[in-house]
Amino acid sequence: MNPSTALARVLVDELARCGMVEAVVAPGSRSTPLALALVAHSGIRVHVRVDERSASFLALGLARASRRPVAVVCTSGTAAANLHPAVLEADESGVPLLVLTADRPPELRGTGANQTVDQIGLYGGAVRMFAEVGTPDPAPGMVAYWRSLTCRAWASATGGRPGPVHLNVAFRDPLTPDEPSATPTWTAPLDGRPDGRPWISRPGPFTEPAPLVLPDVERGVIVCGDGDYDPVPFLALSEVTGWPLLAEPTSNARRAGAVSTYRQLLASPGFSEEHTPELVVSVGRPNLSRQVLAFLRRADRHVVVTAGALGDPAASLANDFSDPVRTATDVVAAVAPPAGLDWAHPRRTDWSRSWERAEAVARGVIDGLLDAEETLTEPRLARDLVSQLSEGSLLFAGASMPIRDLDATMGARCGVRLVGNRGVSGIDGTVSTAIGAALAHQREGGGQAFALLGDLAMLHDQNGLIIGPGEPRPDLAIIVVNNDGGGIFSGLEQAGHPDFERVFGTPHGVSMERVAAVADLPYTRVEWATDLPKALLGEGPRMVEVRTTRAGSAALRRRLQDAVDHALGALP
Repeated sequence: MNPSTALARVLVDELARCGMVEAVVAPGSRSTPLALALVAHSGIRVHVRVDERSASFLALGLARASRRPVAVVCTSGTAAANLHPAVLEADESGVPLLVLTADRPPELRGTGANQTVDQIGLYGGAVRMFAEVGTPDPAPGMVAYWRSLTCRAWASATGGRPGPVHLNVAFRDPLTPDEPSATPTWTAPLDGRPDGRPWISRPGPFTEPAPLVLPDVERGVIVCGDGDYDPVPFLALSEVTGWPLLAEPTSNARRAGAVSTYRQLLASPGFSEEHTPELVVSVGRPNLSRQVLAFLRRADRHVVVTAGALGDPAASLANDFSDPVRTATDVVAAVAPPAGLDWAHPRRTDWSRSWERAEAVARGVIDGLLDAEETLTEPRLARDLVSQLSEGSLLFAGASMPIRDLDATMGARCGVRLVGNRGVSGIDGTVSTAIGAALAHQREGGGQAFALLGDLAMLHDQNGLIIGPGEPRPDLAIIVVNNDGGGIFSGLEQAGHPDFERVFGTPHGVSMERVAAVADLPYTRVEWATDLPKALLGEGPRMVEVRTTRAGSAALRRRLQDAVDHALGALP
């Protein structure tokens, strides 16, 4: 076979040996060898998208939900540049992504050749590894080089702190496999290791170091931020110590015993002033609310746990931890409760009881106010949606207001996995990521999938809805809050500016029914809260629109906070 075909087939075969089962392809000419090698491999499910940005976020969603690397393939030129936002999100959120960009060979670079840009180190420091694979010249040792490099790329994407890897692959013509009658130009064996093993076998994760035994203090707090880690040890730590656990939605730690109303509690001046912590133990990225960030600044001691779901949790202790307000006093791979605690008799103190009372009062106030809203307001939609999902469901939360409304109203529950693009918290690629997450979730036996998005996020990634005939389609209900613009700004300082509506509100006047029609998706509009369960029913990709007003939603959020403040002030 010709050199370009040989290189592509070896790379794809070695990736499959390492464990890759999903890949996304954006059509292009220079990437033809990789695209054809992928679709020819029986062990890899290939998804095709016409938009490179959508393709990369689809791969991101697949990788996020499956917790294993997924390849995205594109041609040269601006196609590679369109992958950059997804690379940034994968970097910050620790998602293993294999970016395979096709390129012109060296003799065509810097000559004005069509569709040629400088792709060397295109993504800068956002990738765990970059390699210019080089042209596939028929020289001794090339197959070993390709397979070894592929294994290194896989290990870089998964080891230590997972993240994106960029391989820039130069292909010379011919780009398609030779006709059977052609004289072969590549005669060396392309075989890998026997028995389907990867070229380089690696040992399992290193043994975790001994956990830090936490000090025996009364006023401790556990903060679970966004991240893909096991929340059970932190729930157990909260139970035995009596320290309240504050869990962001995408930590998946907001289960029984967690404080579901911490956002309102910490925003209440009286409660906040009386609840200064001696110790905060944080895990993940606690950066969703200003209230939590202010709370972290007040702690006497802040222990950051670098627990991770992938790779060796101790491998990157030096610089892989989240400390958004720079208050960390200790960075450790694991923690243990204070010595002498009895697991059979969990500790309860004045501190823990004060949090329990406040949680019960705030929860009652929030639910009472939301239940009185017969129409689907944004806060009620968030609360009702997550509470009504069946066991084994996946919920993708859009950035800006959807994730914040979930944080503010979601009660404690188990059995639903919440994910979102929280690494950079951008709105680009939101639809595509949700579709990728749903596809991976259901491939591995998960239940239905849902996405709660804003209207601007939907409009920003409309192309993500376009799934060609024969392509895998998820069972995904996309619930879109349409408040005709950027709702998050209505609660920020910009809201009082004379040019607010044009510059920040950004009204668009687009009905989501039109967007659904372009992609030929079933569409439902819901107004009353009691109609939501029925609207969620269905199969395949579908859209549910809930129309609200930005001003009304902002006013309701203020009423919720005021009501919680009043109720807390009445406590003895």
